[in-house]
Amino acid sequence: MIKQADFVKSAADRSGWIDDDMPEICFVGRSNVGKSSFINSITNRNKLAKVANTPGKTRLLNFFNINKDEFRIVDAPGYGYAKISLDMKLKFGEMMEEYLTSRPNLRGVCMLVDLRHKPTNDDVEMYNFLKENDIPVFIVGTKLDKLKRNEISKNEKLVKQTLLFDEEDWFLKVSNLNKDNIEKAYSIFIEMVNKGESN
Repeated sequence: MIKQADFVKSAADRSGWIDDDMPEICFVGRSNVGKSSFINSITNRNKLAKVANTPGKTRLLNFFNINKDEFRIVDAPGYGYAKISLDMKLKFGEMMEEYLTSRPNLRGVCMLVDLRHKPTNDDVEMYNFLKENDIPVFIVGTKLDKLKRNEISKNEKLVKQTLLFDEEDWFLKVSNLNKDNIEKAYSIFIEMVNKGESN
């Protein structure tokens, strides 16, 4: 369980990264997928991650200390928001590529997708990038509460087929609203941290 979660700092580039060897799990996802709500759900803190009124507004990596130095969550800016400039998209891409490919603390990525819809091209590109760089991935399907019972397994299958999901990775369907499967997420984070340290 996550009993304590504290915001540490934000960083716009490598110069702001924290210089230590604490394991980190990076959270990525589309701008409206419910990433901030998920972070607030798993940490039992309503306002730890700010839920932006305007999607695509956050352009920083936000670092959160979990359970007094057990590991860190690194919340990345949402991607795929159409209204940001091309220049901003390029800067975001460069920042994320640098962090994901050169950060020794990184143990894996928690990637959120909306269970109600087929993953977008941005989702597919992100997952392919992570797989090409041998980064362990934990796919979290959000908005479970918005699906009818008979849609759940069909939609999970569609998400996995579209992403060409690797069964070596983790997959969990959650509802931030009803807290479905929220507690299971923590044990997967610990698995990621331990697996990453043993590699």
